Amino acid sequence: MGKRLTDCITSQYIGAANRLNSKKARRRIVAYVESYDDIFFWRSVLTRFENEERYFEVLLPSRLEHLERGKKAAIMSMIATGGVGKNMIACVDADYDYVAQGATFSSKTILENPYIFHSYAYAIENMQCYAPSLHNVCVAVTLNDAQKFDFEAFLADFSTTIFPLFVWNVWSYRNAAERRFTISDFVRSIEMGSLSPENASAAIAQLRRRVAHKVKTLQSQHPGAKESYLKVKESLRELGIVPSETYLYIQGHHLFDKVIVPLMKKVCNTLVRERERDISRQSVHATQQRNELSCYTSSVGSVEYSLRRNVGYVASEQYRRIVSDLEKFLDNTSDATTSPTNLNTSPPHHLTPSPPHHIITLTTNT
Repeated sequence: MGKRLTDCITSQYIGAANRLNSKKARRRIVAYVESYDDIFFWRSVLTRFENEERYFEVLLPSRLEHLERGKKAAIMSMIATGGVGKNMIACVDADYDYVAQGATFSSKTILENPYIFHSYAYAIENMQCYAPSLHNVCVAVTLNDAQKFDFEAFLADFSTTIFPLFVWNVWSYRNAAERRFTISDFVRSIEMGSLSPENASAAIAQLRRRVAHKVKTLQSQHPGAKESYLKVKESLRELGIVPSETYLYIQGHHLFDKVIVPLMKKVCNTLVRERERDISRQSVHATQQRNELSCYTSSVGSVEYSLRRNVGYVASEQYRRIVSDLEKFLDNTSDATTSPTNLNTSPPHHLTPSPPHHIITLTTNT
């Protein structure tokens, strides 16, 4: 048993503290998240549910004398002690726990516990790279609205190309395959090397050939897996995972660091140079040119920073599902709430049917 007061903080403890306040005071709900980057994401989600009756406080879980980070710290220790409840929730990256559909211990826990909320996409990095929002991010970085690259078309092609391998990857975890095709194996198989707007089409074509070769290898290694593979494929479609959006469900750090950021930097560099040429051409004299260029340079942003503050994912189906889950949670745990309405949402994640599978341990690194 913990000796410190912080070791004993649970949903019941926070509820008792809420009752000590005046009747007009807002109810405090603590939301524990995995990392510092997650704080901004989940704050942007939870803000819409704050009103005169309640507010959220987004925190990293702390224990003993150091901050704990990661899903294990944010969830499992609180689950073991019965810590989560109507006044304390956990908000985490889905990783493969959503697509695994109860085939692992962590997946089963996250899908079935009504006080755990997940991103549906693999991680918040995937949400930050939501394709329809990437042009706006380029504009925020460069202050240049010219569209030099079609991110939506590229990510749709990329996603459709890797989808067959993604299904094999999920199949491997759901079926505890003896010859495991791990997440690390999958990520290595979809490496694209140095990407640029100029070579994007060629890179996709080369990736398509590598994926086809890997699929043939997996088919030869698992000759009796055709029926179970097709069942996994159909199950993913039922979960709302379509081939053109596979990028939302692969390892987030790979998508962010190896695909989107390098590509976006090159696109933004082109836009910056174009804007600088415009300034030089339109300047009346050298002094004006220097001043305008200095002003523009100081206004240009960072690709990584702008992506991490991108909230364009609010238009995504994944975001709508998160909102739907939180609406149902608040409706079930409050006497009177004023939740947003008229949203096109899907059933809460913890009510998604989970087919029986052999339970295995799944470790992921985002």
